Amino acid sequence: MHYVWMALVGFVVGLIARAVLPGTQSVGLILTAVLGIVGSFVAGFIGQAVGWYQAGQGAGFIGSVVGAVLVLFIYSKVTASQGGSGS
Repeated sequence: MHYVWMALVGFVVGLIARAVLPGTQSVGLILTAVLGIVGSFVAGFIGQAVGWYQAGQGAGFIGSVVGAVLVLFIYSKVTASQGGSGS
């Protein structure tokens, strides 16, 4: 049940990150959830490195959104640099 909850929160965080970040992100719902979950892990890792969170403590909701925005920004820059090499 923990993984279902994590995926649901990651999806919501990913949706908020897509709404906050300016521009158009052409990612699907599953990738939105994955980016939200990865953003939460990134926020937790950075928060532990800076000293905001204890070891093993998850990032808060706002930290997760900030992490997801950062991951989505990096993802959009990486995919934009590949520039239309798709089919």
